[in-house]
Amino acid sequence: MKKIACIHLFNDFSGSPLVLSTVIKGFLQKGHAVDVITCTKEEGFLSNLEVNYVNIDYCFVANKWMRLFVFLFNQWRLFYTIIQLYRNDKNTTLYINTLLPFGAAIAGKILGLEVIYHIHETSVKPATLKNFLKWMANNTAQKAIYVSKFLLQKEPLEKVDCSVIYNALGEDFIQKANRFKYLNTKEDRIILMLCSLKDYKGVKEFVALAYRLPQLRFELVLNTTPIELEMYFKTIELPENLTLFSKQNNVHPFYQRAWLVLNLSHPEQWVETFGMTLLEAMHYGIPTIAPPVGGPAEIVENDYNGYCIDQRELDLIVHQIEQMFQDEQLYQRLSVNAETKAAHFKVRYMKQAVNQVLAS
Repeated sequence: MKKIACIHLFNDFSGSPLVLSTVIKGFLQKGHAVDVITCTKEEGFLSNLEVNYVNIDYCFVANKWMRLFVFLFNQWRLFYTIIQLYRNDKNTTLYINTLLPFGAAIAGKILGLEVIYHIHETSVKPATLKNFLKWMANNTAQKAIYVSKFLLQKEPLEKVDCSVIYNALGEDFIQKANRFKYLNTKEDRIILMLCSLKDYKGVKEFVALAYRLPQLRFELVLNTTPIELEMYFKTIELPENLTLFSKQNNVHPFYQRAWLVLNLSHPEQWVETFGMTLLEAMHYGIPTIAPPVGGPAEIVENDYNGYCIDQRELDLIVHQIEQMFQDEQLYQRLSVNAETKAAHFKVRYMKQAVNQVLAS
């Protein structure tokens, strides 16, 4: 059995730490010893796992220059931590989640450790930083896992053995979804979106949709603090049918009452490489509307389990929602197909595939 050090900078309730937590559970089931190097002071999907934790005090800073300083300083801390922990343990594999923790990759290269990248992102800005991070991965890693075919085509690493392994949800999530998805009749017709508090995630478009569809209820769950939420919407007038929520450690109640789930990311600013909230919705039998590019186009089939529509086509989104609202047979067909599609993304397949990459 191997010793695996899993590295992720910021532990929160977003998609990439959720995927890593599922991967780690697969490692543990195989009997591997796992260290998790992350910011343990933050609560997130990497918390409370049966692993050995190593803390790095990484945090998000609003000021871009301070953010750059914190980012670079933590790369040095990662580099030093890896050198100290594994200089006498050459059988350790470094499993680096996202392109960001390049300090760990440099240390792994120096120590001669196996380095595996799990790549989730393409919309890294500025372009200079993305090119640098890709160069580091290309020159330090032996293997890379991509979350979609789109991402592999967009950001290939020429010197690295690359694989596509689609994301999947953990057994706990699927069991809860199977237990509760038929309890709600969806009579409230709640439209749900879960995302980061960023303009390019389509937050303002979601508000606009709520104004245009007053007959429906809207819930917006944002991965941010209540204070940041209040500051962002301080000058924005909200419709009465929209309810805001700060970050949640349990999203099941939202899916249990949701009728439709949206992803309104701006493709010109932020291309989604997978779309975990879409998969979560599908396990609840909820149709989705998502961007027509990137990873979501590999999950959502137009007029099968949802619709692929650009957020700039707000009129078309409104029309499609109204059509689902008026045509119960259409909605039920999309709902059944959403469950069918979700069954293709089985967690055991994902865990097996990742462990095969590790063993190869």
